[in-house]
Amino acid sequence: DVCEALNVTVSPGPTVRYSEGDNATLYCHISQKRKTDNLLAVRWVFAASPTQEYLMIKMTKFGSVQYYGNYTHNFHKQRLHLLKEKHGTMYKFLILSLQQTDQGHYICKVQEIGKHRNKWTAWSNGTAATEIRVISSKSSDDPTFKKKHEAWKFFEDLYVYAVFVCSIGIISVLLFTLVILCQSLLNKRRST
Repeated sequence: DVCEALNVTVSPGPTVRYSEGDNATLYCHISQKRKTDNLLAVRWVFAASPTQEYLMIKMTKFGSVQYYGNYTHNFHKQRLHLLKEKHGTMYKFLILSLQQTDQGHYICKVQEIGKHRNKWTAWSNGTAATEIRVISSKSSDDPTFKKKHEAWKFFEDLYVYAVFVCSIGIISVLLFTLVILCQSLLNKRRST
C-alpha cells in the first residue's frame, strides 16, 4: 500500500520498425499495484503527433474490450486486438496488416480501480509509450535502400566464405592428425 503510481512499461521500444503489411505486437507490463484485489483498466492511445492523441482501444476493469473513434468500424476491429496475459500483469496489443497511417507513438495508459465504500475508485495511474515506424514497400525501390541491402549482402557472403575457409582448415588439421596417427601406428608395427 506504499506505491502511489503504477509502474508501466511498453515493449518493444523505445522505437520499433515494421515493414508495411507486417503485424505488430506491443506488450504493456504492469507492476506495483496498490492492492492485489484491485482491477485494471488498460487504454491504448495513438499519437501521430505530440498534440493529437486518439483513444483506440480499451479493456475495462471487467475485461471487456471497447473500440473508440475511427477504430469502431468493423475494419479496425479486425485489425486491432487487446488480450490480457500473465494474471493481469501484461496486456498484448496486436495491430494486423500495418499501413503507413499506423506510424506514430502508441501509449499504454493504465488505471488501477478498486472498491472503496461500495464505490469504484481510481487509486493510481501509469503510462508508457513506444514508437512504431512503418517502412514502406516502396522504399525497396529507393537507391539508398538498395545500397544498404547490397552492403549487407556482401557481409553475408563474406561470412559464408569465412565459415567455408574455417571448415576446410579444421578438416585439413583433422586429416593431417589422422595421417600422422596412422603413420606412427604403422611404424610401431614394423619395429615389432
